[in-house]
Amino acid sequence: MLYWVMKHILLGPLMKLTCRPRIEGVEHVPAEGGAILVSNHLAVADSFFMPLMMPRRVTFLAKREYFTGSGLKGRFKKYFFSGVGQVPIDRSSGAAAQAALDTGVRLLREGNLLGVYPEGTRSPDGRLYKGKTGVARMALESNAPVIPIAMFGTDKVNPIGSKMWRPHRVVVKVGPPLDFSRYEGLAGDRFVERAITDEIMYALMELSGQEYVDVYAAKVKDDLAAQGKQVAGWGTRSAHRVPETKAG
Repeated sequence: MLYWVMKHILLGPLMKLTCRPRIEGVEHVPAEGGAILVSNHLAVADSFFMPLMMPRRVTFLAKREYFTGSGLKGRFKKYFFSGVGQVPIDRSSGAAAQAALDTGVRLLREGNLLGVYPEGTRSPDGRLYKGKTGVARMALESNAPVIPIAMFGTDKVNPIGSKMWRPHRVVVKVGPPLDFSRYEGLAGDRFVERAITDEIMYALMELSGQEYVDVYAAKVKDDLAAQGKQVAGWGTRSAHRVPETKAG
């Protein structure tokens, strides 16, 4: 209930008034059945504007820390994230990561739209970074279509480090579904999963127009932290490679 109240009464109208969001390609979102919405990730605001513009409810796998805080703030965050349909996952170990993937597959088989950021974290500088293969594993195990989505303008609404949102036009662009059913039964093959993930990232690169960097965004952030540098505006010396366009 809280999901729809936030979307249509409390938060959604204000977001539409201040940021005038629009969606392109909404016809690519299936009217029913499970599907994976894979998106670039520029800001925390992505997780608000994407569901706002979708015709169906979107569920994200949220880190467990959002649900375990103490005090009034902790209880509010737990109530908020639970109420809007986010599912807590533990990302602290390999077993926990597998449990998270299993949860994602279950949600897809139940017919949900599952929002996923293949980069695993926000881009540190607006570029598109190497995707993690968990999304490929979920696609193969669930046989769900993968729908690429490019977010534009959310980094202006919610710049890295900002505490307050700023008015700016937001666009959500939806691309045609990617079908990997031809690889059914190959979940667990790391070469197939990497090729599929690269194909997903290629689709996101074309849809978003972002520069692609063949390094994990999390590593870039770790390197920045080790050097004591700010995330925003730092130019990495990462290897560049256009991700593969065909799986297999």
